Amino acid sequence: MGYKIAVDFDKCISSANCMKNAPEVFEVREDGYLYVLNEDPGGDMRESVERAARGCPTRAISIEDI
Repeated sequence: MGYKIAVDFDKCISSANCMKNAPEVFEVREDGYLYVLNEDPGGDMRESVERAARGCPTRAISIEDI
């Protein structure tokens, strides 16, 4: 089963916690904004993406099974 990452950018404070857990998927750039590099990462990335979602201080990241 696949999954998709969703970010509520109204809640996101760009703390970069997600980037620490899944740098292949999330990036906070010099402009201070979060960018999702891959909205549909493979199953091998699921564990790190889940850690990133759990580590988000504002719970702005969600994972949707598709």
